[in-house]
Amino acid sequence: QVQLVESGGGSVQSGGSLRLSCEASGYTERTYYMAWFRQAPGKEREGVACITSHGKTKYSDSVKARFTVSGDTALKTLYLEMNSLEPDDTAMYYCAAGNPWVLILSLEETDFPYWGQGTQVTVSS
Repeated sequence: QVQLVESGGGSVQSGGSLRLSCEASGYTERTYYMAWFRQAPGKEREGVACITSHGKTKYSDSVKARFTVSGDTALKTLYLEMNSLEPDDTAMYYCAAGNPWVLILSLEETDFPYWGQGTQVTVSS
């Protein structure tokens, strides 16, 4: 059973930085892409950043140039470096793993069958 465990969330002031981590375990088949999503209170969950095992990345327009996604080649560890944080970045952040043996760059929830429990990020002005 695939397990994804996020860590690194917390409270920061506007302009600050945080680094989120996601540890993956229990893969029975290789996954080639992972992503970070976030959900703010009263809003739908949105894709933030995706990375493939080849290192290709995709970002939402709202975080491009501020956030950086990275991970090891086997995608057993995923990171999200968040800089210049804004109050609108306040949300629960989720790590997600993709379908086995598929290689895509996606920020669509339906492309990710495995999810972590989330880590809260709060940015105050």
